[in-house]
Amino acid sequence: MAKPLEIQSTEQFGELLKNSRIVVADFYAKWCGPCKQIAPFYEQLSVSLSRPKVATFVKVDTEAEGSKAIAAEFAVTHLPTFIVFRDGSVVEKVKGANPKQLQSIVEKLSNDIENASQGGSSSSGSGGLAWRGADLPRGYTDISDSIDVRGLELLNADESHFSVRTLFNRSKPSALSKDKDTSSSGEKDWIESDTDEQLLLYTPFNSAIKLHTIQITSLPPDDEDEDEDDVPMRPKTLKLFTNRPHNLGFDEADDIEPTQAIEISEEDWNSNGTANLGLRFVRFQNITSLVIFVADGDGDSEKVRIDRIRLIGESGEKREMGKLEKIGDEMGE
Repeated sequence: MAKPLEIQSTEQFGELLKNSRIVVADFYAKWCGPCKQIAPFYEQLSVSLSRPKVATFVKVDTEAEGSKAIAAEFAVTHLPTFIVFRDGSVVEKVKGANPKQLQSIVEKLSNDIENASQGGSSSSGSGGLAWRGADLPRGYTDISDSIDVRGLELLNADESHFSVRTLFNRSKPSALSKDKDTSSSGEKDWIESDTDEQLLLYTPFNSAIKLHTIQITSLPPDDEDEDEDDVPMRPKTLKLFTNRPHNLGFDEADDIEPTQAIEISEEDWNSNGTANLGLRFVRFQNITSLVIFVADGDGDSEKVRIDRIRLIGESGEKREMGKLEKIGDEMGE
């Protein structure tokens, strides 16, 4: 239980990211009116939620000599900006003096903080911070929450046990948990293809985004007793199409030029079964929808399995670089 810590140097901030499970940073400037308005609210959150080596609340003066480089590293162009780090990676970002949005994120954080304080994890359920199988690129955040889940469509999925929304479930995949049994209802927390290895996923967004990286997790079972045709594979070739008004057909996806094609090698998969796929960023600006076409898998099976997908980038429009801008002159109610 403590007031926010004032950051004096990049080294100090780096050590905090290593030593504290969760770090919440308030990027501000002394001249910023909205920063001053929300400061008491932020201090109250710090006093009530901070825990040694578990949750640390800090303040970063964007114009101070020792800390302005931190603001540049994490692409802070609006004031105030609040960034939440977990295990050293950015998981949430709030631009402006928006108490309601900050409160909403903190409510998600509270369970994570309590679980971490007790030595547990927050991998189950839909609440808390989202699980990811790989670190975030510096300066970018998980924008999977920008997906319009009502418009999701997945073609050639085995629908008897699988739901497309599973791909963006915030929880840790059951295949990585000690207890790998699924619920008695028979619903799995991954998806598999049906008649062959191909899948077509249509993902619309609530607002235009900039897409930097796709993290895809695939955890097929290692079962030597099963027929090879029945054991699902990891995806190998992906074709990405942007700003389509609806999903493509399989023949169409095979024939037209993609925005980017990606071949995933065995070395791309990490110990969490996740491939961190960097995109040609200039081609993925102002994106309103994304089609992911899984063209084939990495073996001879007739099925492909995907456990999770995370989309990394920037949500909404990014302002031009230059002088830091204050926003949120009017505080939320």
